[in-house]
Amino acid sequence: MSIDRLARLLGVDEKFRAVASDVLKYIGPGLLVTVGFIDPGNWATNTAAGAGYGYQLLWMVTLSTAMLILLQHNAAHLGIATGSCLSEAATLHLPPLVSRSLLGSAVVAACATATAELLGAAIALNMLFNLPLTIGVILVTALVLWLLFGTAYRRLERYIVGFVSLIGLSFIYELSLVSIDWEVAARGWVTPCIPHGSLPIVMGVLGAVVMPHNLFLHSEIIQSRQWNREDEALIVHQLKYEFLDTLFSMGIGWAINSAMILMAAATFYAHQLPVSELSQAEAMLRPLLGNSAAVVFACALLFSGISSSLTAGMAGGSIVAGIFGEPFNSSDIHTRFGILITLVIGGGAVFFIADPYRGLIYSQILLSVQLPWTIFLQIYLTSSRKVMGKHANTLFGNLLLWGIGAVVTALNVMLLIDLLD
Repeated sequence: MSIDRLARLLGVDEKFRAVASDVLKYIGPGLLVTVGFIDPGNWATNTAAGAGYGYQLLWMVTLSTAMLILLQHNAAHLGIATGSCLSEAATLHLPPLVSRSLLGSAVVAACATATAELLGAAIALNMLFNLPLTIGVILVTALVLWLLFGTAYRRLERYIVGFVSLIGLSFIYELSLVSIDWEVAARGWVTPCIPHGSLPIVMGVLGAVVMPHNLFLHSEIIQSRQWNREDEALIVHQLKYEFLDTLFSMGIGWAINSAMILMAAATFYAHQLPVSELSQAEAMLRPLLGNSAAVVFACALLFSGISSSLTAGMAGGSIVAGIFGEPFNSSDIHTRFGILITLVIGGGAVFFIADPYRGLIYSQILLSVQLPWTIFLQIYLTSSRKVMGKHANTLFGNLLLWGIGAVVTALNVMLLIDLLD
């Protein structure tokens, strides 16, 4: 049923129908990016956070999501105002040595992301069908490559939005089975606290939510819609609705990430059950909440792994294509090469990981280490009037973005000190 027909049935006026139609037209890019921060890496870090520290680290999901909204909006702003993604803009406006070094590190981050996504999907297949992890990784990699090379972009977008919906419904069901201490949880969402020994998990949560490949992906997806950039009023219109899309989508991601920690806190932490791997978490849910909860947990993880592997491959393809000054195009050799190296290297790394659960967490830490470089690259480009024209960042916007970059850098320094102790 179309939005116009539904509105007429509900008796709403034409102005509402026009606004609703506009909103639905612009919804989509943000939800694709949301997949990246409800991926298996998030499952591992959030499960570790909830099982090890209860509700104490919920604040990190709130902080990370607030950072994410500003950064993703800024990345989309670049795509709308310039018609170039972050990778293309870096290639165009930076010296070759600088741009290729930064973009090369972003490709490494995309490969690390793919490792977590493919490994998570393989763990889910192991839970459901007892498949060995290596076989699962091969099967999921083949499926994702087939979808990326053989499916139209708009259809991929619908698939991924469907996956996000299924994951959200899965956690609504899971939360209905447990008893949450909402008063303690409410304090946890807004009270910063870093318990002794939790810094690697804190950094893992940050790296799992604010992901460098997602910044590249969002700027690519938003400009790939090829809106008219000659009409200034249309650009302003796009920016307004893009922010609503980002806010709505990141809000869904915040809710799902919070649900992961809430579930782990209400089950594993409440029963003082340490969790060292996702398959163990699924097995422990059976006696606590029943078989259906464990199966739903595994299915949601599989949906998460497949959908986030798709977006990781798209991000890798976008970054490599941008190095050659080209937009993402799954029929182009440079984009295909980027997709292949991201998924093949990411999947191949799984064969060298002895501890899958720790591998998921450390992949997210690697993302957080690369993240400042992507943030500062983005700030440089979006604050430049040469790049953005009249749509360059305001002074207040720059202060917020530089503040985020400073916080991320400080947390990375704290992590390094913690690891060296």
